[in-house]
Amino acid sequence: MPALSVLDLIPVRTDQTTGDALAATLALARSADELGFERYWVAEHHNMPAVASTNPPVLMAMIAAATARIRVGSGGVMLPNHSPLVVAEQVALLEAAHPGRIDVGLGRAPGSDPVTSHLLRRGSSSDGVDTFPDDIATLRAMLRPDGVSVAVGQRTYDLHATPRAVGTPLVWLLGSSMYSAQLAGELGLPYVFAHHFAGRGTDEALALYRRSFVASDELARPRTIAVANVVVAETDDEARALALPNARSMWRLRSGQPLAAQELVEDALSSPVGPADEPALEELTSSWIVGDPTGAARDAVRLLERLGADELMVSPVAGTRAGSPADRSPGREQTLRLLADALR
Repeated sequence: MPALSVLDLIPVRTDQTTGDALAATLALARSADELGFERYWVAEHHNMPAVASTNPPVLMAMIAAATARIRVGSGGVMLPNHSPLVVAEQVALLEAAHPGRIDVGLGRAPGSDPVTSHLLRRGSSSDGVDTFPDDIATLRAMLRPDGVSVAVGQRTYDLHATPRAVGTPLVWLLGSSMYSAQLAGELGLPYVFAHHFAGRGTDEALALYRRSFVASDELARPRTIAVANVVVAETDDEARALALPNARSMWRLRSGQPLAAQELVEDALSSPVGPADEPALEELTSSWIVGDPTGAARDAVRLLERLGADELMVSPVAGTRAGSPADRSPGREQTLRLLADALR
């Protein structure tokens, strides 16, 4: 079976509270752990009615404590929103508590609307692009057991993310542009391109990453993960129905419409988009993997082979039927189980 992982945005449905959505995520993480998935990552998004994944380190602590062996990480921490020292302290503590199980994926997108981003960055007008490479270097240095030395005036000040560290989280660089691909290669970091929402440019970005790659202490050769939105059900028709709520949420986001909690499948089916909007909705899902187990497994293998990726990270975006338990996501759990079984 190819190496499989999970990316979870922690969707919040119309029949859920935030607590319900978190309970559903913990159930999904335990399922991924039992099915043999390699890692479980959570994203950073702010002020979105349908997304509860706001604080990756807090969520990582919850998920790591609820699972036994799966690696847990951020997909990712949006570094311009935070001090590198704070992020280093958070993930160093997690690594100390769960040795050998912590990843820290770093991105530079805001993960939010302009007003929320402004508040997160305490009024700074900087988008973090200029300092991003230096911030990554600072974070990596502080995570090492020997820490980093900082010159302050005439003195040298030693900084450690945590005292007496014996392990270091694995740092990944995330992105959806040629900038991030080249930077990851030059820094010798493993790289994840956001194929699940970019859809295009993945092949070119990964090619640039491999051309730019310079071996580092952490990584001797390029290492990549392909991320895909995935819905698997017993039939193609059911998979397409389960994909609809998430697809409509993304369509509303990209078309500037008001955001809301994610619809149930029946609600999405009962209010189809107009004919003029159908092509945009189809284009949005054209890079997704949606189908029965046999077809989904075939498409997953083809994507991995096409991109030459080392691992497939599944973003399970299946919606939920009315009457399902509020603290579970049956369609998302089914997606992981059916795909893993089909690839064995």
